[in-house]
Amino acid sequence: MTQVEIGRGKNGRRAYALDEIGIVPSRRTRDPEEVSIAWQIDAYRFDLPLVVSPMDSVVSPKTAIEVGRLGGLAVLDLEGLWTRYEDPEPLLEEVAGLKGEAATRRLQEIYNAPIKDELIGRRIEEIRAAGVTTAVRLSPQRTVQHHKAVIDAGVDIFVIRGTTVSAEHVSGRAEPLNLKQFIYELDVPVIVGGCATYTAALHLMRTGAAGVLVGFGGGASHTTRTVLGVVVPMATAISDVAAARRDYMDESGGRYVHVIADGGMGTSGDIAKAIACGADAVMVGSPLARATEAPGRGFHWGSEAQHPELPRGKRVEFGTVGTLEQILHGPSSVADGSMNLMGALRRTMATAGYSDLKEFQRVEVVVAPQQP
Repeated sequence: MTQVEIGRGKNGRRAYALDEIGIVPSRRTRDPEEVSIAWQIDAYRFDLPLVVSPMDSVVSPKTAIEVGRLGGLAVLDLEGLWTRYEDPEPLLEEVAGLKGEAATRRLQEIYNAPIKDELIGRRIEEIRAAGVTTAVRLSPQRTVQHHKAVIDAGVDIFVIRGTTVSAEHVSGRAEPLNLKQFIYELDVPVIVGGCATYTAALHLMRTGAAGVLVGFGGGASHTTRTVLGVVVPMATAISDVAAARRDYMDESGGRYVHVIADGGMGTSGDIAKAIACGADAVMVGSPLARATEAPGRGFHWGSEAQHPELPRGKRVEFGTVGTLEQILHGPSSVADGSMNLMGALRRTMATAGYSDLKEFQRVEVVVAPQQP
C-alpha cells in the first residue's frame, strides 16, 4: 500500500471513497432476471442484501415489518423513541417541523426520557407477530443493562452498534462490555460494529460475531469527521475488513463472518461498489428516509444527533420520492440512483457478468475519481 508523505514527521496511506472507484465489466453479460442477490446470515435468509439502519427517522415497528415483507432486514433502535414513549408519533411530527439549530436542542430533550424494558419487549413482539425476522440495536454502553429484555422477547438478530466498537474498550469508570463472553453466552447471532480497519475487524471477528459493520454509520446525517476528525473512506475500509474476513477464515478453520457496509450508501451505485469491494450486504439509511412511510416524514437523523454532551450528527431534510417498495424495487421515475436500488444492483451484476453476490465480490474495480 502506497504511503503518502503528509509532512516530514507523518506519513499516511492513500485511501479511497466509494465515489472514487468504478466497476469494470467483464467479457460476459447476463440477463438481470437471472441474477440472484439473496443473502444469508446464520439461519436467516433474505432476498435482498439490505439491512436498514437503526434510525428513528427510518425504522419503526411498522416499517420494519414492511421491509421484511419486501425481502430485507430492518433494525429497530432500542435506544430510540419507540422504547422511550408509548406513542412517539406526535414527537416525530414535532421533529419534522423544527427549524435549524433548534432541532438538535429539541432532540436532546426528547431523547432524555428513560428507556423502558416493557416497551422493548412490546416492540419486538409486534414485529415478530408479523412473521418477519426481528433485529434490534443497542449501543455497547447499554447492552448489559437491557439485553435480558431483548432476549426474553425472542429477538432473532442482535445488533451492537456504535460509532466505533472495539473488542478492547478500556474504561476506568465502569466495567466494559466483554464482547467475547457476551456473544458466547447468547443463543442468537450478533452483528457488531462499526470498525474501519483490518486489525479492529479481526479482533471483532474473534469475539464470535456473525457479522461486522464497516464504517461509522450515519452517512449523510453524521458529522463525525467534522466533530472528531475521524474518517476512513469506505472503499478502503470495506476492502481492509474483507481481507480480515479472509484471514480469519484461515485462522478459524473456515468460520465465515459477514461484512456489512454501514454508512455512505446514498445511491444504488454506492451499494454495488460496496459489494464489489467485498461487502456481503449493506446497511442503508438515507435512501429509505425518502420513503412516504418513513417515520421521519422526509427528515433524517441518527442516534449521534441527540448525544447530550457532544452531538455528532444533524437532522437532514430529504423530502420524499416514493414508497418503500418503489425505492427498493422500482419502478424509478428519477435518474439519480435514489430509487429501484435492488433493481439497479441486479443490473450492475448482470452488466459485469456475475450471477450472485459471492461471485460479484471478485469483480475488477478501478480508481476513477468523479469528474467535476
